[in-house]
Amino acid sequence: MREARLRWFGHVKRRGMDAPVRRCERLALDGFRRGRGRPKKYWGEAIEVYFEEDILTNILSRLPVRSLLRFKCVAKFWKTLVDDPYFRMKHLNHTKNDKNFQKFLFYQLSPMKDIFSIHSCSLSSAQVEDVRKLDFPSNVEPRCCQVYCCCDGLAIIRVDESNDESHILLLWNPSTEESIVLPTPEFSVEGYCCLGMSFDSNSDDYKILKIPQYGNECRNVYGEILALKSGSWRKIDEHPGVIFNMLYVMHSLACIHGAFHWVGFSRNYFVISLNISYEEYGEIPLPDGICLRDSTDIGISELEGMVCAYSNAYLHGNHPFKLWVMKDYGLKESWIALFSIANPYISMPMPKYRFADGTVLFWYINFRRMTNAYGTQRGPFRLLPPGLAQNGFAFTESLICPKLLM
Repeated sequence: MREARLRWFGHVKRRGMDAPVRRCERLALDGFRRGRGRPKKYWGEAIEVYFEEDILTNILSRLPVRSLLRFKCVAKFWKTLVDDPYFRMKHLNHTKNDKNFQKFLFYQLSPMKDIFSIHSCSLSSAQVEDVRKLDFPSNVEPRCCQVYCCCDGLAIIRVDESNDESHILLLWNPSTEESIVLPTPEFSVEGYCCLGMSFDSNSDDYKILKIPQYGNECRNVYGEILALKSGSWRKIDEHPGVIFNMLYVMHSLACIHGAFHWVGFSRNYFVISLNISYEEYGEIPLPDGICLRDSTDIGISELEGMVCAYSNAYLHGNHPFKLWVMKDYGLKESWIALFSIANPYISMPMPKYRFADGTVLFWYINFRRMTNAYGTQRGPFRLLPPGLAQNGFAFTESLICPKLLM
C-alpha cells in the first residue's frame, strides 16, 4: 500500500502545475503564520515535508537496532522518531519477517573462571556471525543465570546474585540492553518450572505464564500468569485431567496461534494448549509414530510459526531423535516428519531454530562427554563456542522498551 501511494505521488508530481490535481499546492495554508516579511506557506511545501518524513521512516524501520541507537544522536527529530511507539512497532513488524534480523542468545559457564556469560550472534545461511559478549543486565556478576524464553526481542532471565542466595527475574532487551525487574511469583522459580511469554492482542498487553513440572500430583505448586500492565502474578486453574506436565528445566513454553503449548500426561501423552486471552485449555494429539515409552523425552517447540513435536527415546543403547511439524494447526493429520537421527550420544535434544534452507538447529547434551552442544540433522554445529550449562534461544531484534510495558 505504501509503495502504491509513493507511485501515485510520483505520477502527480510529474503533472504540470496547471493540472487540477496540482492546483491545491498553490493554496495558502490557513492558520499558519510566519514571521513578518516571510512568504506564505503553501500546501505544496507541507506535502513535500510529509512525504520526506514518510520515506525516512520507511528507510529507518529497515535498519538494525544498533544503527538506530547511534542515529538517535544525529538529530532531535531522529531521536523522537526512534523513541516513538508507532515506529518501534513498525520496526518490529519488519524485523519479524526478515531472516537477516534473527539473532541467537546463548549463555554458558566458563570452566576456568567459574562465571556465567551471555552472548548473541546473527543467524544467516545456516551459520552464525558477529558473536559478541553482552553486558549482564544486573550490576553484579551472577553466581548463576538462566534464560527462560524470548519474545519480540525481549528475554526473561533469572539472575542469582553472587553475594547471597537471592535471585531476581528480569525482563531484558539484549539489543538495547534495557531491563526491568519483574515482580516475584508467589511460588518460587527455583524448582522445575518453565516460562513462556507472548503478546495478547485482546488486552494489548504482554503476558508471562509459569507452569510447574508436576501438575495435580503436586498440589503445593500452581501455575501463575503475569499480565505486565497489572504488575502482579495470579494463580490459574489447572487442567482438570493432567497428572503431570512433561517439562524439564531447559524447556520453554511454545506460543503459537495465541496459545501456550507443552506436553501433559493423564492416561496418555498429549499436547496441552492454553489460550492466552481467555485462559481456556485445549488438547492436541501427538503425531503417530512418536515413541511414548517411559524412557522417552517428549517436548513441544515452535519452528517458523508452527507447532513442533520431538522425541528422544533410549532404545538398545541408541538415542533416536525424531522431529515433526504441524502444517495445519490443530489437525492431527497435518503432522509431517522432518527428520530422524540415530545417534547414541544425543540426549534431551530441543529444536531452537530453522534456517532458510530447512536446516534445524537444536541443543542437546552430549551423552559421551556430558557437556552441552549444538547440532543439526546434518551433523555437529561447531560454530557456537563450547561450554558448560550452555543453552540458547532465537530472538528478533527490537526497540521495545521493557520499562514502558509495566
